[in-house]
Amino acid sequence: MNSKFIRWCIALMSIAFCGIANAHPGHGGGLVAGITHPLFGLDHLLAMVAVGVWAFQLGGRAKWLVPASFVALMAVAGGVGMAGIALPMVESGIATSVLILGLLIAFSVRVTPALGAFIVALFAIFHGHAHGAEMPLFGSAWQYGIGFVASTTALHGLGLALGNGLNKQSLLLRAAGAMVAASGAWMMAGI
Repeated sequence: MNSKFIRWCIALMSIAFCGIANAHPGHGGGLVAGITHPLFGLDHLLAMVAVGVWAFQLGGRAKWLVPASFVALMAVAGGVGMAGIALPMVESGIATSVLILGLLIAFSVRVTPALGAFIVALFAIFHGHAHGAEMPLFGSAWQYGIGFVASTTALHGLGLALGNGLNKQSLLLRAAGAMVAASGAWMMAGI
């Protein structure tokens, strides 16, 4: 068996069988906190990379439209969270997004770019609100917001690159989606 394939399987298995890993405040202040917030919450990390992978699967203009819609709505919802406006079921929405994005990848679901953008924009509301609501108490809202937008954009880019890299091995790509979905189901069970 190919050692690269084994490494991928181990990495994906570790993701699939993890517990809930939510992002938490306290990663520093301002820009650094914004950049690290999506990176240290496995729920955010999986969803944002999955958005890029699914956008790659959809192809064409979905490769930019789907991630762009996620980032745009996430930024708006982040502002709502920073303002202290409550949104019900945020953690459930985030876990559900991980599950559904994993399923979309696993089953290679094809939709129009506009519908794909709409679907991920709904998920972005929950992720953005969580980012905004968990801004460090004394952090700069602008710096923090720029940080999590930049980090999210990079994670979408990573997802696009992974989709491209695994494109010739679609079975592996779909297996990765199934593992992301399993992680989402695990997260939902722990809520």
